[in-house]
Amino acid sequence: MFRLIVSAIVLTMLNSAAFAAMLPKEIKDTFFNGKPFTASTLQKVRYKMVFTTDGKVTREPLGKAGAAGEGTWKLSGDGFCTAWKGAKQNCFRLVAGEGKWSVMTGTTAQAYWTKD
Repeated sequence: MFRLIVSAIVLTMLNSAAFAAMLPKEIKDTFFNGKPFTASTLQKVRYKMVFTTDGKVTREPLGKAGAAGEGTWKLSGDGFCTAWKGAKQNCFRLVAGEGKWSVMTGTTAQAYWTKD
């Protein structure tokens, strides 16, 4: 029962104006413009991310943990998809919050983005 209540609260928050998923064009204009930003995993590993306008993405760890990588990105109907070298494509929505953005699959945050 507790999980059901928590899920309902999370869904309500995600559907509210304060936590609305960004439109693909907003994502492109805000993050996929060649300017670096910081991505943090749920395990607190931080990366400098750069999504260039030609559909490429790179990541560099900002500490000793994590691995550098490169891949491609594309916009989807409700967000974006990435394909890192050697891995399959994954798609996400981006939900704006107070000073950070949540990278979401369904109702689960996968990472958080912040602008420096």
